Amino acid sequence: MPEPYIRIAVADDEEGLVVLDRATWSTLHAVSPPPEAPFFDERHVPADYLVAETDGRLVGYIRLAVPTRLASNAHVLQIQGLAVADEARGQGLGRALIRAAVEEARGRGARRLSLRVLGHNAPARALYEAEGFAVEGVQPEEFLLDGVYVDDILMGRKL
Repeated sequence: MPEPYIRIAVADDEEGLVVLDRATWSTLHAVSPPPEAPFFDERHVPADYLVAETDGRLVGYIRLAVPTRLASNAHVLQIQGLAVADEARGQGLGRALIRAAVEEARGRGARRLSLRVLGHNAPARALYEAEGFAVEGVQPEEFLLDGVYVDDILMGRKL
């Protein structure tokens, strides 16, 4: 697979992101199915997403968003979604997207980057830890997914 190009999303990426989001959805990393509504809306604008494309096709994305609207929390950004197409897995794309998100967050003036990850998603947790994120909190059995109670893990890192 050729090296992916990572860039800020544009409105024309919507259809490709809908397809990618639906193809990669799983209770391993998500608590509810992808919405039927458009991918972009007033809360999820293209500028919040970094997308990875190879040969003109979207193969991954990561979403950066403000965790709250509080002025006292304005120095923090949060990863609120990461997806990699099946055919692009195992090639370092998730790591590249996380690193791009770290650089984008720094460029936006953030001092911290946080995220939430499901406790049973060991591969994602290991990747985040390898990229400098540490567990900062655990909400035990926060979600019931496929008949199993799953912890919600808060991770973060300084920028």
